[in-house]
Amino acid sequence: MSDAVQKKIDALRDKIRHHEHLYFILDQPSISDAEFDDLVRELRRLEADHPELVTPDSPTQRVGGKPKEGFAKVAHSRPMLSIDNVTSEEELRDWDRRVRSLAGDNADIGYVCEYKMDGLSMALQFHAAPDGSSHLLRGLTRGNGTIGEDVTTNVRTIRSIPLSISAAKLKKAHVPPTFEVRGEVVMPLTAFRKANEERAAQGLDPAANPRNYAAGTIRTLEPNVVAQRRLDFYAYFLLTAAGEDLLPEQSEALNALTAIGFRVNPHREALTSIEKVLAFVEKAEKNRADLGYEIDGVVIKVNSAEVQRRLGYTGRAPRWAVAFKFTARAGITQVEDIRIQVGRTGKLTPVAVLTPVSIGGTTVSRATLHNADEIDRLGLVIGDYVKVERGGDVIPKVVEVVEDKDHPRGHKKFRFPTHCPECNSEIVRTEGEVDYRCVNVDCPARLTGSLLHFASRGVMNIEGLGDALVTQLLNRGLVKSIADLYSLTDADLAQLQHEVTTKDKKTGETKTRTQALVGPKERKDLLEEIKASKKAPLNRVLFGLGIRFVGERTAQSLAEEFGSMEALMAASREDLERINDVGPSVSEALHEFFDEETNRDLVHKLAKADLTMTAEKRKKTTQLKGLAFVLTGTLPNLSREDAKAKIESAGGRVSGSVSKKTNYVVAGDDAGSKLDKARQLGVYVIDEAALNSMLKGE
Repeated sequence: MSDAVQKKIDALRDKIRHHEHLYFILDQPSISDAEFDDLVRELRRLEADHPELVTPDSPTQRVGGKPKEGFAKVAHSRPMLSIDNVTSEEELRDWDRRVRSLAGDNADIGYVCEYKMDGLSMALQFHAAPDGSSHLLRGLTRGNGTIGEDVTTNVRTIRSIPLSISAAKLKKAHVPPTFEVRGEVVMPLTAFRKANEERAAQGLDPAANPRNYAAGTIRTLEPNVVAQRRLDFYAYFLLTAAGEDLLPEQSEALNALTAIGFRVNPHREALTSIEKVLAFVEKAEKNRADLGYEIDGVVIKVNSAEVQRRLGYTGRAPRWAVAFKFTARAGITQVEDIRIQVGRTGKLTPVAVLTPVSIGGTTVSRATLHNADEIDRLGLVIGDYVKVERGGDVIPKVVEVVEDKDHPRGHKKFRFPTHCPECNSEIVRTEGEVDYRCVNVDCPARLTGSLLHFASRGVMNIEGLGDALVTQLLNRGLVKSIADLYSLTDADLAQLQHEVTTKDKKTGETKTRTQALVGPKERKDLLEEIKASKKAPLNRVLFGLGIRFVGERTAQSLAEEFGSMEALMAASREDLERINDVGPSVSEALHEFFDEETNRDLVHKLAKADLTMTAEKRKKTTQLKGLAFVLTGTLPNLSREDAKAKIESAGGRVSGSVSKKTNYVVAGDDAGSKLDKARQLGVYVIDEAALNSMLKGE
């Protein structure tokens, strides 16, 4: 290999990164799509000829394989806390007075105002390379604020996130090569509208709002899906690897983030008085409809990092920042009709069909009514005039009926249907619950969700069955029931194609080409995964049916108790409720499910396809009856799941946390805080050998 090849590859990568920055960060493309694609193709060709030169930060490596074991949990360098909200000028002035009082008389208080983007919080960790450059190491969701999920494979597909940053850029911005960036993942409104158009064409419900859709996208196990949904990342914090502020002022941090190649919201200002902050808020609310992405307020932060440290935190939020939340946008219009929408879980939702009204720059023609009880609470009848609020949702909500001389009442009362409008199955409303539901798992309206749940990790483990594939299988009529998965052939899968559309950055011209959705190897792998799923135990099959309240643990208990699907289907409510994990709600849900003829037919079809319909019945003892256990650390010979199963089969109960009600903590190697808590509370601590002795009744 000559140095010339290496130099050519390096030059191509630099050129592609330059054009990515112009397009995805600055929105200022300087070449056409075709010219950009030619550069990428040339780089791919060179890397294919010289695979030893492929690097993780190459522009060709943005989309990788899906995580093999789901998303790992990783602790944040410092907690990702929420920010307190204010909704009025008075509340904002009160916050300003508290800041100045707590900071002290000698504090120089200035604020940075930034648009509050309605998205998903994300932490990006970058690490140093030997040449002084920096490379993306990890992307973490907010999670519970202390521990997030490692979604690096998906983060890499977001084109406004650099995979590497040159040493020269870092040096110029005074940023060390190891650092952390925090910001917001958002879905632009154009991408969101396109996604909902595609969902409508596929017969799917529209996504509720860009924030929820972005959050769902970033957590999918299919990086290709993430890459297809144009997400953006806007940075707003620059930290050291230890989670400390890197620069003396927030305004400096935002400028440094821009300098090293991140997209930072251009609508930001450093201000010196609360009056100027209020003026910024007023201007932002007027501009919110023209931005191309959703905002729901303005974030105000104390500019000085030193003053931020002095102010500190409450138990859940920083004292040095607050979010001014905008009021929901509203309008008054008439309800022309009420229609039923069947969701992917079978829930029937009434939707008001409205005389179109403009709210916040968007024409609204329907709004959710949530459920029958909400219609009764509103006292709503068809023909009424109503106040409708829109806070970023695709389907806004009706908040009240308007009745005055200009808005007379309607007179046509709405009644819920007795049968599902999608599959004509009888609908169910359980006593004490507000929702009507279709319990037919193969109902066309809920089949997408049913298939994805059935195929998911921890259920039937058919990893190759993702959203795009399920959608095409349904659209082409190749799958009309979960059971149809087991009759799919290679020829069926080879029919599946999708369109790939590119847009010329200069001319705006779009070009569309068709290509296979899955290649020969992927088809073979998928069919093997489907075949292998037939060996999944009965508890997985039962869990995969998606019966309400029947989660992984309950499915395991039911399989071990009854030993077969047939015995379970014939069980009375009394038989079911004798099991520890089964109460009246679960037994009712099981009877609702198996009373539906289409669900019984599905079970028979799955049995005919040779799925596992029997299990070894649990041999019960009572040695540990009434005792509560907590497991911690690694046991020498038992997995956590095996130990839990043995304890429960002997009548004991396993909890996830230590309390005064805990009888025993079973501790193995590397036991953590649970062991410390047990010692503090005086709870008995035993090892695996002692547990086995108790199980034997010794």
